[in-house]
Amino acid sequence: MLLGCIADDFTGATDLASMLVRGGMRAVQLIGVPGADDPVPDADALIVALKSRTAPVGEAVADSLAAFHWLRAAGARQFFFKYCSTFDSTDEGNIGPVADALTEALGCGFALACPAFPANARSVYQGHLFVGSMLLNESGMENHPLTPMRDANLVRVLSRQTTGTVGLVPFATVAQGAQAIRRAMTGLKEQGRRYAIVDAVTDADLVAIGEAAESHALITGGSGVAMGLPANFRRAGLLPDASAGGAALPEVGGLAAVLAGSCSRATLSQIGRARAELEVCDLDPLATPDADALIAQALAWAAPRLGETPVVIAASATPERVAALQERMGRAAAGELVETALAGIADALVARGVRRLVVAGGETSGAVVSRLGVRSLRIGAEIDPGVPWTYAERTEGAGLKLALKSGNFGAADFFIKAFAA
Repeated sequence: MLLGCIADDFTGATDLASMLVRGGMRAVQLIGVPGADDPVPDADALIVALKSRTAPVGEAVADSLAAFHWLRAAGARQFFFKYCSTFDSTDEGNIGPVADALTEALGCGFALACPAFPANARSVYQGHLFVGSMLLNESGMENHPLTPMRDANLVRVLSRQTTGTVGLVPFATVAQGAQAIRRAMTGLKEQGRRYAIVDAVTDADLVAIGEAAESHALITGGSGVAMGLPANFRRAGLLPDASAGGAALPEVGGLAAVLAGSCSRATLSQIGRARAELEVCDLDPLATPDADALIAQALAWAAPRLGETPVVIAASATPERVAALQERMGRAAAGELVETALAGIADALVARGVRRLVVAGGETSGAVVSRLGVRSLRIGAEIDPGVPWTYAERTEGAGLKLALKSGNFGAADFFIKAFAA
């Protein structure tokens, strides 16, 4: 095992695993921290998926350190802390505190931070995060129900979360290639900086950043910055040449469904596009703020409609309705309501024969995967950048085909073409 990865949500872990598989690494995603006596899967990269993005800071740090210690005991040579390409966090954390804990545990004193993912229109320029042509704080992420992002300057954002200091490797340096990036990061470390936000606007930039970080103990960022890592191991003779692309997954028949809990613009657009070809059930947590009632409503609607053509059950809502629900219940309780309802719906649908399931939203995916007793995911081919089909192995029950989609990822027709793929 070469690369040990810690992801702060389940869709992000799948996104990272898919990137590494594309680069020719054998990757396995583990759900939660394995036990001390659990076997280590035979893979080049292991990704421990946590539900820590919006957890209390202390819990996020403790879970991340537990994952780190397990991965280090399993033999990982390099570590990767994966967070969202929109840097989802608050001024209290959790990116900074977790990264601080990992740098201290490794004794490395420095790490780069780069959430860029150009294939999904995420770029970092002069330290500012863009979604397409818009600054992060104008992209809709300012309305995120749990981690509203109201500052696009990542140097400022990360500085508010860490006890260390943050520098910048600007695009003018990145454009000169790996050696220039390496020199710039070394200089920042010698100045006493703990982190460097590294600009990236193209895939070539990400490959160069990965090469520059070849000897780093810890890398932090979105899945894009992992693009250059397989080549590092290959140059060192630790990874054989391999054809890129997802591994073949077991065939799984059965009923099909989509569950959506994300309120991102991308997911709302995907739900709208699906209405032209698929049947859609819109749950309204504001009108029915009771998880059991929402589950019963969804199952009654789905019962006569389940088949090989997927049905869509969505608890997604506009920012205005999300704000109204949060005002009534509180932010944490509102999020828990949606997650509990969709996890219960997923459990009931699987009991009724659903074996192919798309889940939209990081928090929703975490709740669903936990409820279904999924322990690991084998990574298959991508549907859209960052979103592969996976084969879910469960503690009990038959395996499932799962696609766990970050709320912000995927083309408008994602829910339709996922099952064609």
